[in-house]
Amino acid sequence: MTSGRATPEPDSLRKAVAAFGGGPCELPSLDLTTAAGRRTLLTLLNAWGCRIPYPRDGEADSFDVAVGAWARRRQADLPAAPLAELTDADLAPLGECFAELAAAEVGRPGRARRLGPTAASKALHMLRPRSLMPWDAAIAERLHGGRGPAEYVAHQRLGRDWAKELLETTGLDEHALTLTLGGPGRTLAKILDDYCYVRFTRMECL
Repeated sequence: MTSGRATPEPDSLRKAVAAFGGGPCELPSLDLTTAAGRRTLLTLLNAWGCRIPYPRDGEADSFDVAVGAWARRRQADLPAAPLAELTDADLAPLGECFAELAAAEVGRPGRARRLGPTAASKALHMLRPRSLMPWDAAIAERLHGGRGPAEYVAHQRLGRDWAKELLETTGLDEHALTLTLGGPGRTLAKILDDYCYVRFTRMECL
């Protein structure tokens, strides 16, 4: 675990957004209680490098079954508020939501595989792009010392605190702030993830 918990400066966030081209990062509205929503999520996760196997003809679709079961139990527990406005009550169920999704069995027959903490965090971000930050192994380990449910909640709490301070110190709302950071069409949660990726995964100074 490394230091770096101080709220990033706007200039650092601009550099992080620029590293990704500064374009929009718009996501479709997803409802994982529907088969169409689960298919879309699988496509998006694999486009983001998750390499989750697609079922072959005649095989059971373990991703669809496991993620559908999770959605029926847990999707309604996810927060609707933007990252900066998350309350402790909003954060409270996130550890279990994350842990259950990460444990979802998504392998092909005879090849067991769980969704895992990185893909689970990305899926939760896709479901709530204004509310929840994704992570990868490097971000989780270097910022929080682990990739479990407690660390996931700590990551969202850290992001909330960063977002609140940025909005308060700039005096801007989220839309205006993302524009000044060069990220139109990107949520503040995604911009903070861009920063984390450049700073803690790539280990580049900003």
